Amino acid sequence: MKIGFIGGGKLAYALASGFISAGLAKADEITASCHPADLVSAEAFKKLGATTLFENQPVVERSEVVIVSVKPDVVVPALQDVKELAASKNKLFISVAMGVSTGTIEKVLPKEARVIRVMPNTPALVNEGAAALSRGSRATADDAKVAAQLFRAVGTCEEVPEYQMDAVTALSGSGPAYVYMLIESLADGGVRCGLPRDLALRLATQTTLGSAAMLRNGGHPAAMKDNVTSPGGSTAEGTYHLEKNGFRSAVIGAVMAATERCKVVNKLYQ
Repeated sequence: MKIGFIGGGKLAYALASGFISAGLAKADEITASCHPADLVSAEAFKKLGATTLFENQPVVERSEVVIVSVKPDVVVPALQDVKELAASKNKLFISVAMGVSTGTIEKVLPKEARVIRVMPNTPALVNEGAAALSRGSRATADDAKVAAQLFRAVGTCEEVPEYQMDAVTALSGSGPAYVYMLIESLADGGVRCGLPRDLALRLATQTTLGSAAMLRNGGHPAAMKDNVTSPGGSTAEGTYHLEKNGFRSAVIGAVMAATERCKVVNKLYQ
């Protein structure tokens, strides 16, 4: 599959690496356009064996699928640069820009172009991403299948209606930041109780990783929490402290606040 990237940053590089590793594209089938000043990203794509350019139009002309991987405020200008190309017609464009709707993108591109919006997250950099996709008005079931196949090369991918994308962004898009804060707090707690910081951080990180792996294998987090909690034990005392201090409501509130912020940001790019 010939895949192009408009924008060649870290996420684009991670996706390209994942596509190659999964056998979805050969290195010489990948083309990326980078900002002329971003020589580091350009060199990284070259080392993959991909073609690196500093303009967008050849990316569209050389590709079957075009992934738009630029900052939200750059999406429309970047696509205006390619909208008049004959190659843009009947092409699948996949945007990974936060807050830019499929409708906004469809208004810029030719009416024959198909658009899918994907919200990935940073663990895609280590092939453990959690992504969700939404189809634009002209995207087909086959287009969604292609997009899901691509993003499953670097983690998981679910299809959702677009109105749920703000919540997806707040949960899985922003979620790594919440998890890092939890890990940091666990490690800080260990340090306060006398553990060396490097050991505390290793234990907190592995505990989080192992707990997530157990959930991935099936089961409900409440049941797994109960399995760890002995009557009158240290875990029961610790979870009581979290409940008393509003741990759940703080996390729920964070997702709700981030969702509301996404709605505000969305209006900027309509």
